[in-house]
Amino acid sequence: MILEPIYASAGTFWTATAHIITAVIGSGVLSLAWAVAQLGWVAGPTVMLLFALVNLYTSNLLAMCYRTGDPVTGKRNYTYMDAVKSTLGGKKVKLCGLIQYVNLFGISIGYTIAASVSMMAIKRSNCYHKSHGNDPCHLSSNVFMITFGVAEIILSQIPDFDQVWWLSIVAAIMSFTYSAVGLGLGIGKVVENKIFKGSLMGISIGTVTQGGTVTDTQKMWRSLQALGAMAFAYSFSIILIEIQVLPSHVFKTRRIHFCTQKKYFSLMQDTLRSPPAEYKTMRKSTFLSITVTTVFYLLCGCMGYAAFGDNAPGNLLTGFGFYNPYWLLDIANLAIIVHLVGAYQVFSQPLFAFVEKWSAHKWAKSNFVTAEYEIPIPLYGVYQLNLFRLVWRTIFVLLTTLIAMLMPFFNDVVGILGAFGFWPLTVYFPIDMYICQKKIQRWTSRWLGLQILSVTCLFVSIAAAVGSIAGVVLDLKTYKPFKTSY
Repeated sequence: MILEPIYASAGTFWTATAHIITAVIGSGVLSLAWAVAQLGWVAGPTVMLLFALVNLYTSNLLAMCYRTGDPVTGKRNYTYMDAVKSTLGGKKVKLCGLIQYVNLFGISIGYTIAASVSMMAIKRSNCYHKSHGNDPCHLSSNVFMITFGVAEIILSQIPDFDQVWWLSIVAAIMSFTYSAVGLGLGIGKVVENKIFKGSLMGISIGTVTQGGTVTDTQKMWRSLQALGAMAFAYSFSIILIEIQVLPSHVFKTRRIHFCTQKKYFSLMQDTLRSPPAEYKTMRKSTFLSITVTTVFYLLCGCMGYAAFGDNAPGNLLTGFGFYNPYWLLDIANLAIIVHLVGAYQVFSQPLFAFVEKWSAHKWAKSNFVTAEYEIPIPLYGVYQLNLFRLVWRTIFVLLTTLIAMLMPFFNDVVGILGAFGFWPLTVYFPIDMYICQKKIQRWTSRWLGLQILSVTCLFVSIAAAVGSIAGVVLDLKTYKPFKTSY
């Protein structure tokens, strides 16, 4: 019996762009004012632009790896790991999978933390408004993380990535909403101050912050951590191929089987239509997405730094206080929450698909793993329940929520995730696959240029990781598990 796929495409340039914007403009934008404050007016915007250019270039290389061999007619690769396997093979496949899926798991933790911060901000702003500042309104983040986790458990039961396209569009709109609010409030703050705060070299030695007085050593750690925050802000390459084109899924849930001449065919749904070639559409989507988001990043990061100077907060929206206009801040924080609900799914679905595909292959005869049960749901239709999917995805969300409650350090977690995923997934593997596909000879000028770019980005990742880990070490000195309050 031969199983052959027939492909049907549903996605467009605009849906791909919406997915990328959802993945790119995330909670990372909130930390950019803080990141610029550590580096200053010269290095801050410059480093941000360099990250954008590197991501744009390597994303174009990665988009071409969707097909092995010919970029138009070659064999399709449905995941990042599939591309590495068909192009590089060997141990690099396992290394890529480990890094990619650990990073996706970490991003889910980071988004849980960020969502809880915004939930608390709404609660505290209304508390301050009602008490006229007489109540300090201290809150624990635990209940808000649990609330976010419950929502994700429900949404995680959506079987396939292509079924959450609407969630990506809503999330993309929310991204622009809170970015625009943060930008507007930053501009208003600058007008109120009648001066652009900040300096050419960033935060000054001796500045008193919530974490204490900035020393020479802390200045260095904070500057390196800022690199990780900026890298995290552009961390979407790890799901670029999954956005570009994904099979409907690994189970029988949405496959339509039919038999002819003793060959079994399976209808699979792609994210992008072709022609034109998928990589061409993805190049355009990537260019538009990164251009739009970089403009937002520069405006939010720079205006936030101009408004607060050395005291730029780790989360931009928390720097505007709780009063004027508190309702606008509530709208912005609500937009962040809605966006993160969607972004959590965009980043988690590839990991879900990998585990479920592997399990279906490992235990093909297990009804618990492969069986689908039809459950009629009012106003929805028939839902295909799979018990393994229900249990595994629930456990995943519970784990990310638990770890977020154990380590609620937004800036440090963002920095570590950015450092951990930037070089291998955004730079090394795309360049290595491109060199292999194009058969670029060693020691040619093109080969040398690509290797110099890769090694440079490796040093940046190492530096960012060191700075972020140092930040976690400092946080742990005053931290009590499950008792963090704001």
